[in-house]
Amino acid sequence: MPKTGTTTAPIVENEAVIELLGILKANQSPSLNDFNAILGHIIGMEMQLDAAVKELAAMRLDLAEAEKHNHPIKNAMQKAVIVMQAQVLDLREKLGELKAAFIDGCKNAVAAFKEKGITALDNIMRFFKIKPILEAIHTGANKSAQAADRAVANIEAASKRYHEAEMHIKNAGRALSGKEAVQEPKPPGVIAKVFSAPFRATRFCFAGIRNNAVAAVGKLKRLEERAAEKKTSIYKDMEKHNEQIAREERKTPTRARTANEI
Repeated sequence: MPKTGTTTAPIVENEAVIELLGILKANQSPSLNDFNAILGHIIGMEMQLDAAVKELAAMRLDLAEAEKHNHPIKNAMQKAVIVMQAQVLDLREKLGELKAAFIDGCKNAVAAFKEKGITALDNIMRFFKIKPILEAIHTGANKSAQAADRAVANIEAASKRYHEAEMHIKNAGRALSGKEAVQEPKPPGVIAKVFSAPFRATRFCFAGIRNNAVAAVGKLKRLEERAAEKKTSIYKDMEKHNEQIAREERKTPTRARTANEI
């Protein structure tokens, strides 16, 4: 579970994040860009989740209005709001876990700097054990976006059923008066579009969270590959150096031993 107090506030306001950012800037660390890239994606997810929470509040207001007027769409909306609330809470928990892990990484990086200096912050992302959490957020946000699509479809389907029932009632009256029956029901009305709007907006928020998670995972993978290549290069240089020493030792003539040494 995410730690309350440390993960509810914006990530940029955390003391450990601020301290590490200051260290990287003051020492002109090459790791600054990598750190800012991941931090930027987390900030983006925070903003998208905040927007989703506001849209959830709008859904509840619309639901209350539908219930007040006993609108036929209210049952579909009730189920849709429950689903969206669960998705928002799930992503909030996952994002809280991500922020807690990121803050821990900042604390460990600051401690390493104080002990060993700025070189300890080379390949800074090794302090941040966040890739599995990012992957979980990606999966969760993708499911949430799909759930929002289904919610919109269900609301529109409920509106369509209402209009179809309305058409049948009208056609019964038209038949009694000898008028030709209406063949097509009305498309989803203005009310259905208004009610589904927050769900569409929330879907956009979920997609934004998913895209930020994907981008952050991609960045971490590239950094891991770069670190592995650097490590391999160092080993190769060491091997070349050892081979050179061995060749020089073979070229050095062996000194003949004196009679006294024998």
